[in-house]
Amino acid sequence: MKKNKAKTVRSYFDHIALRYDLMNTLLSFGIHFSWKRKTVKAGRLKKGDRVIDLCGGTADLSIAAGKIVSRTGSVVLYDFSCEMLATGVKKVQKTGLVDIIRPVCGDALVIPFPDNTFNSALIGFGLRNLSNVEKGLNEIYRVLKPGGGLVCLEFSEPVTPWFRKLYNLYSAHVLPLAGKIFTGSEEAYTYLHDSIRAFPLPDRLAKLMAQAGFTAVRYQRLTNGIAAIHTATK
Repeated sequence: MKKNKAKTVRSYFDHIALRYDLMNTLLSFGIHFSWKRKTVKAGRLKKGDRVIDLCGGTADLSIAAGKIVSRTGSVVLYDFSCEMLATGVKKVQKTGLVDIIRPVCGDALVIPFPDNTFNSALIGFGLRNLSNVEKGLNEIYRVLKPGGGLVCLEFSEPVTPWFRKLYNLYSAHVLPLAGKIFTGSEEAYTYLHDSIRAFPLPDRLAKLMAQAGFTAVRYQRLTNGIAAIHTATK
């Protein structure tokens, strides 16, 4: 089942890669830009840091991180969808950060870097796509240096009951319809709704991070809880 999930999810992202950014902006009404800025800020990156952007897709977080770490640092743009990665690389090429951001296509459950490699790991809207979240957190912990930080931006559940009902209707019906119209893939955006509903709520995710060995685990809800940023330290 878990192997099938990975294969299916990869096929979804390969299919929608060219319109992924457009759909993000349309369906979030542009709010995702603010969420990503807050995510990178929460990472407290410094010039010279080595960063891995897991499930980095179209490179928004990588580009923001690359501007901070500068040429004395580095960013690995890591994603298991080579089509998403190719779209991200095209964006990187327009920013002058080619020498800083290195694209790598691979599975976040098996990161091909030694222990204690990175100062920071970023993951935006990707943790819920892993076939084994606990294994993914363990792998992220492994590649971080002692004192290194994890910042995870992920969808969650709105806090206010009436807003939660409205959001659930939107994600269950509007997202798949928009996906069908703009990308030709209703299934990918049906999966988006289902994966959000199945993903652990912020308190539970914080506990999973602690179980993986992380300390100082904290989170902040965004936009009434539609998304949340978790931070943690190795």
